[in-house]
Amino acid sequence: MNIANAFADLEVGYDIPAIPGMAEADIETPCLILDLDALERNIRKMGSYAEAHGMRHRAHAKMHKSVDVLRLQQELGGAVGVCCQKVSEAEVFARAGFKDILVSNQVRGPFKVDRLSRLPKYGSRIIVCVDDTRNVEELSLAARKHGTNLDCFVEIDCGAGRCGVTTAGTVVAIAEAIDAAPGLRFAGLQAYQGAMQHIDNYEDRKIKLDAAIAQVKDAVQALKAANLEPELVSGGGTGSYYFEASSGVFNELQCGSYAFMDADYGRIRDDSGKRIDQGEWENALFILTSVMSHAKSDKAICDAGLKSQSIDSGLPFIFGREDVRYIKCSDEHGIIEDKNGVLSINEKLRLVPGHCDPTCNVHDWYVGVRRGKVETLWPISARGKGY
Repeated sequence: MNIANAFADLEVGYDIPAIPGMAEADIETPCLILDLDALERNIRKMGSYAEAHGMRHRAHAKMHKSVDVLRLQQELGGAVGVCCQKVSEAEVFARAGFKDILVSNQVRGPFKVDRLSRLPKYGSRIIVCVDDTRNVEELSLAARKHGTNLDCFVEIDCGAGRCGVTTAGTVVAIAEAIDAAPGLRFAGLQAYQGAMQHIDNYEDRKIKLDAAIAQVKDAVQALKAANLEPELVSGGGTGSYYFEASSGVFNELQCGSYAFMDADYGRIRDDSGKRIDQGEWENALFILTSVMSHAKSDKAICDAGLKSQSIDSGLPFIFGREDVRYIKCSDEHGIIEDKNGVLSINEKLRLVPGHCDPTCNVHDWYVGVRRGKVETLWPISARGKGY
């Protein structure tokens, strides 16, 4: 289909924020824009790293929730599969034809378990995380009902303090239960250390990961002794992937935010003490906002407030500007400190959100821009899929 025809029945400013060919200066705000050049460089860089280190990269779609972004991660970065957090989110990608899908979470409740067990009928390998033998029974019953097969990871709590088990003996017991259950297959370990991803200091992150890696190695040794060697040992995020890649035990990464970057991840430091958004990764995702009022001489008001972003990890910063600062927001408004009165009404600014994942989930579209022009629009395919 001609890309222009795809948006022929949609109205800019009501249905969509822009159309291909439009100047960036004319995009309706507030909306999410992607710098396509920066995005593609990030994706290629992670793909090259994974390949050079003999690692699979299973891109984490809970960050972008976009079929189109995932396709780019496969085409340019060699991503071999996708992580999702919820059954409905996974179903979006299964329906879109993706063949290797991990629900990197526990699935409980009869309706959710039943729906999960139907996803292989789309032709996808479906993997789900387990930390309870009772869940093994539930999954097996549903898989047998629908005549499908589910792969299972035993989840290790390696420091996040959320889901997962903590001892090698419990890992083996659950793996044995999976191995014995009709319709299920033990496929490996989920070992993602989420809590340490945002620790600013590199050495402090390394200490946390060293402990996690030792825990995972113990579990793998115990599994091998029980003749249950894991096919995949999966984990690793934007703040830690280099530790898992050099661990000698992990063989799959689950990085997500590297592709877009946000203010919170950008603050963490690499092994040289440099912020990772100043060399390791580029900011590719922005909230495009417009100045709507300058009635106060030292403050400008923009149209991107709480309803346009998540501030759980802090306020956004204004990309490429040192002379103005985003300092506060309410539902519909952002307050920008402008001591010298340099901003003008209708001037557009790029905001780097504090936390990309929940920010993306409150928008309907990504506007892909290149060299000041709108090149494409991508729907946020799994927006709101939280079941």
